[in-house]
Amino acid sequence: MPTVKTNGINLYYEESGQGEPLLLIMGITAPGAVWEKHLEYWKRSFRCIVVDNRGVGQSDKPQGPYSTAQMADDCAGLLAHLKLDKVKVVGVSMGSTIAQQLAIRHPQLVKAMVLMCPWARCDNTAKDIFKHMIDIKARLRPEEFSRYIQLLIFSKASFDDEENYQGMLEDRENAKNDTNPQPLIGLEGQAAACMDHYVLDELPNISQAVLVIGGEEDKFTPPWMTKEVATLIPNADLHSYPESGHAFHWENIDDFNPRVNNWLLEN
Repeated sequence: MPTVKTNGINLYYEESGQGEPLLLIMGITAPGAVWEKHLEYWKRSFRCIVVDNRGVGQSDKPQGPYSTAQMADDCAGLLAHLKLDKVKVVGVSMGSTIAQQLAIRHPQLVKAMVLMCPWARCDNTAKDIFKHMIDIKARLRPEEFSRYIQLLIFSKASFDDEENYQGMLEDRENAKNDTNPQPLIGLEGQAAACMDHYVLDELPNISQAVLVIGGEEDKFTPPWMTKEVATLIPNADLHSYPESGHAFHWENIDDFNPRVNNWLLEN
């Protein structure tokens, strides 16, 4: 299994597909394998590089707190190991904050970015959500924590759709049987990075083409966060999915996968 020593940790990654390099950065609590439904589509056009962020999956899980700048440096070390620059980047949720920092701190490494449900800063509501997530992780069984995350990221329409809801029930059962769950220490480190992320002053300096995407019913990172990021980045386009939550990319997968694929090919 490929790992690279970067920024003081062992970082796990996988590659698939051929074409221009595309770095995929996942959100809080989730390993890179969660990109699966998108990776199957995008790897037809790109050399996809999927990473387990520090604190989750098969990467090291050191004591936190972490920072989004630190996690961007982790990714920069991976790209250096692969001898890559000017890569395209897709980041979701926490992954979008890492992608922002990658473009800010290592602009020579980033050619274009897709930022999914991003934020430039956390207000008190967002900070309390991350704190509550830690409390729940510490107190509930894995399947109960999975249900909480689902309530946070999916829209009402997904819960009302019987096929989607059955998938949620299966995911809860999978969480109960997960042999490599994220430890509390990893979640605490990642949550600290999310809460402390603040790049209002730096985003106007990003010169790369950027596509910002959000869900209009996102309870986790509400539309004002997405719109703020899109407004601050000079070359950003904004697309919003109606009646969709934080997991808009799964809720609208038949539109989302080709939309992102085509935008990346054009930029």
